[in-house]
Order: sequence, then structure tokens, then C-alpha cells
Amino acid sequence: MKQASRDSQLALGAAKLILDGRDPVKDRAQVLITLDHTIATLLLVAMEHDPKKAVQMFNEGTVPHVEERIMLFASRST
Repeated sequence: MKQASRDSQLALGAAKLILDGRDPVKDRAQVLITLDHTIATLLLVAMEHDPKKAVQMFNEGTVPHVEERIMLFASRST
């Protein structure tokens, strides 16, 4: 299996865990709070519990890459 496919499967599995049976639209606020906690936890672990590095990685790495993925989805949907 290619790494991109594996990453997509891992992301889908993580999304299912984050949703935890909740409706993603109706329970949006609670789902997004769980997502925030998940992102913060992963960034802190990946950046060796250094809050400054975690915030820098979020701003310079995570946000731009998430925006790219959303735009890729948008381009395929049209």
C-alpha cells in the first residue's frame, strides 16, 4: 500500500474516533473541540512537549497543509 493511501486510511480512522458516533453537523462544536485537543496533543508530542515549537509547527506547517488539502478536495469536487 502506498504511503498516501495509508495516510488517508489513518485519517479516516482518526476522524471516526474523533466523531465517536456524534453527528458532525449537529454536534459540530463538540466535535471541533475534540479535534482541537487532538491537534494540540499531537503537536506537543511531535515537538517534544515544547509549546513554542508546537505553535510554530501549527502555524507554519499544519495550517498551510490543511488548507492545501481542503483546496485539493474543492478542485476535485467541481
